[in-house]
Amino acid sequence: MTKVEWTMAVFSPTGGCEKVATAIAQGWNVGHKVDLCRPVTEEQVKGGLLAVVPVYGGLVPELALERLRALRGNGGPAVAVVVYGNRAYEDALLELHTELTAAGYKVVAAAAFIAEHSVVRSIAAGRPHAADLEKMADFGRAVSEKLLGGDMSVVCVPGNIPYRERPQMSVTPLTLESCRGCGLCARLCPAGAIPSAAPHTTDGTKCILCMRCVAVCPGRARLLPPPMLEGMTQRLNMVAAEPRVPELFL
Repeated sequence: MTKVEWTMAVFSPTGGCEKVATAIAQGWNVGHKVDLCRPVTEEQVKGGLLAVVPVYGGLVPELALERLRALRGNGGPAVAVVVYGNRAYEDALLELHTELTAAGYKVVAAAAFIAEHSVVRSIAAGRPHAADLEKMADFGRAVSEKLLGGDMSVVCVPGNIPYRERPQMSVTPLTLESCRGCGLCARLCPAGAIPSAAPHTTDGTKCILCMRCVAVCPGRARLLPPPMLEGMTQRLNMVAAEPRVPELFL
């Protein structure tokens, strides 16, 4: 098989998935990048698709899946990658694999990598670290070698059908009085949950708790309610303290 031209589609509100995608695609012929944090126009992907998305509560965010569905395949290869905050990825990789297959791709490789938790930043702090990045680069090279060898076999990944129940978000970030009203959070919110005319507010019916508003606020005026953050920190420290290792499927 000749060298594949890739479309890279990434949903990365706080930057972890972007780091993973960049590390995997070193040396790849990436002709098109799609930011899934923004609305996506429907198109036919002529080459291969690298899809890198985060795990929220053991599944892929519905918003990311909705935008991925606009990128239709035509029997070409896809690489499915989920990124999680060191707890578990549960059914997310199977969900992504299933969606890509339904969209017309052959999922020839898949992986689950670890990045710093987007809510409790002390969990998996500093990841992906140097060893993670090396593993991602090795994975990318292995995918290229597989396809150059003419191997388009589809991989199997773990997970359960029906998928686990999708968690409901019962909280949204708070805005402190120090908010300058610059509107950056409103412009960058993937879900459109922050009105541009009132950036100190958040629409709880749209917010997916991706934490982008907290990450990008120049005045650090957005944060989660402290009791909620403290409770989540305690729970994750019990189940996510032991460092996980990447899982690759080739």
